[in-house]
Amino acid sequence: MRRVLAALTALALAAFGAFVLVSYVRNADARAAAGAQLVPVLVVDADVPAGTPVADLTDQVSTAQVPARLKATGSLDDLAAVAGLTTTVDLLAGEQVMAARFADPAVIAAAQGIVDLDEGTQEVSLTLELQRAVGAVLAPGDRVGVFVSRPGVDPATSTPTAVTDLAVGDVLVTRVGGGPTGPDAGAVTGALQTVTVTLGLTEADARAVIAGMEQESVWLSLQSAAGSAEGVVTSTTTTNTITDAGADE
Repeated sequence: MRRVLAALTALALAAFGAFVLVSYVRNADARAAAGAQLVPVLVVDADVPAGTPVADLTDQVSTAQVPARLKATGSLDDLAAVAGLTTTVDLLAGEQVMAARFADPAVIAAAQGIVDLDEGTQEVSLTLELQRAVGAVLAPGDRVGVFVSRPGVDPATSTPTAVTDLAVGDVLVTRVGGGPTGPDAGAVTGALQTVTVTLGLTEADARAVIAGMEQESVWLSLQSAAGSAEGVVTSTTTTNTITDAGADE
């Protein structure tokens, strides 16, 4: 009888062990299947150099199915999300396509100090005191107004005056050089600080601006920053009576 009981006990333990093992395996398979849920992601098929437009990437990327846990944050599954942009870094074959590696080509060009001239314009550089150049905050891609002062006479009083006109507006800044740099720039004393601003001007506008520079009477105004939709001032005139104390200005 004891042998029978021992055999039955062993059989029961074996059955229980088998049940536990099968349950564990099934649960493990379920966990593995959940962790391996596949999602679509774009993958680079061949190395892509920086500066490549998205429109040229169609044949250089493909859609792959990867486990959800392996999908990188910010990865794309459709190029429509970055349409019109350009790659900012090299994309390497096999890596996922990331949204952070694209930017507006105009923004990239401005950051690199590269700005295309408007049609029919040429570059003219002006070296100005900081207060005459918007405090040296100008950057390539900005649009400025160029004010020029000239001597005049008040017709009502026959008093000498300084007449300031907007000689030309909506002028593209193509380059900026010099000026203060670094956190201690405002503390610099001694020599007069200047900045050189290069503008894209038509031939007629260049003549007016250069004539103003010869008289040391040019001021710039920031009309819109690069990429801004701010309006542009089209015209304005200021008349200041010249006194003996300010005649030299």
